[in-house]
Amino acid sequence: MRDSRSTIWLLSSIVALCAQRAAAQTPVDSFRLAFDLGYVNTAGNTAVTTLNFGEHLSYLTGRWTLAHDLIAIEGRSQGVETAAQYKTDLRVDRSLAARLGAYALGGYERNVFAGISRRYQEGAGLTAKLLVAPHDLLDAEAGLAFIQQRSTASVDESFGAARSALSYKHSFTATAVLQQVLELLSNLKTSKDQLLSSETSLTAPISKRIALKSAYLIRYDNQPEPGFKKSDRVFTTGIQIVF
Repeated sequence: MRDSRSTIWLLSSIVALCAQRAAAQTPVDSFRLAFDLGYVNTAGNTAVTTLNFGEHLSYLTGRWTLAHDLIAIEGRSQGVETAAQYKTDLRVDRSLAARLGAYALGGYERNVFAGISRRYQEGAGLTAKLLVAPHDLLDAEAGLAFIQQRSTASVDESFGAARSALSYKHSFTATAVLQQVLELLSNLKTSKDQLLSSETSLTAPISKRIALKSAYLIRYDNQPEPGFKKSDRVFTTGIQIVF
């Protein structure tokens, strides 16, 4: 009898341990939605209005991640538009191994003050986790993209591009985060035509769902549209609301 009880206890313990490990390995769906809001208005000697809006959505289920980003920056001085940048991206990631994955993305951009009336981008490639630490993450991406764009001078252009990106994230706490993202698009038709984008952002929480966020955006185009400068720099600050 004692041997039977010991055997039953041992089998029950093994089953319970296996169940715990299976539960721990079962992916848990997660959803995150955040809005960035910033607004400046002056009146009197100067009349300047600046508005920036951002939306960041991510949904994780199993090995798949769906993400959507939207950035809009609008500025006016003395009633005249001085800034107008709009960019949206839809992206799907698939985990292939512990540190290896694949992605596919599509995006739209409009920046008339850089000479771009509209730009579409579709692409796919591989991702790799170069560093995974308790407070630091470093990811790398490499792939191909297809660009279709129209300039403000109504000149249409389409070309393939090599795409590479680096993303570094440092977490001071669970919600206080410093992030740096670099993306390089190299025209496969014209080697000197390269577009480098950099975004540095800092998020500091005020409460569970509200945080202060500042971001510094740099866009460098080695061959800009005729009559436009090579680089644009935008600094935004405001609040972030997380759901």
